[in-house]
Amino acid sequence: MTDTTASLKTAVLVGSLRRDSNARKIAKIAMGMLPAGHHAEIVEIGHLPLYNADFDDPDAHWAPRPDSYEHFRDAIRSAHGVFIVTPENNRCIPACLKNAVDIGSKPTGEAVWMNKPVGIVSHSVGRMGGYSSQKNLRLALSYFDMPMLGQPEVFLGQSDRLLPDLPHDTAEFLGRYVQRYATLVEKHA
Repeated sequence: MTDTTASLKTAVLVGSLRRDSNARKIAKIAMGMLPAGHHAEIVEIGHLPLYNADFDDPDAHWAPRPDSYEHFRDAIRSAHGVFIVTPENNRCIPACLKNAVDIGSKPTGEAVWMNKPVGIVSHSVGRMGGYSSQKNLRLALSYFDMPMLGQPEVFLGQSDRLLPDLPHDTAEFLGRYVQRYATLVEKHA
């Protein structure tokens, strides 16, 4: 269970903007599996304007940096780890999630992702469980030396059939992954 007085904070990113998305439901289940001493909060990404380098250019007076960029970057910077739950869109990560990755990667030399432990769960209504989205996301995040869990990876296929309550074996599998993620955060905190 999450503990609101916890000292280890996880920023949770949900790669779907739909309020009742499967990704959000899975994220909330995973958040509830964190051990004592960990606290997780969803960091919303739907309101972030598309990344534009002019926003980070101090000479670009015509393009002031959006406050939402600073709030997002501060939320990631202050977290001890990042946990991402994403669907697969057209064999890739959703545009909103890629935009968040890009915003967190700038300005050059100030990426908020650097060395942050990350856990990734992908899902799809198809049988492959978001395999392509997870592989693309891992590739994008690998640039930032983010410690990631290897095997077993979590690809939740036919996620629409798994919810609202995960089957026992799936919940146990996800729970073991969340525990491994928590240990990774503790190791790097």
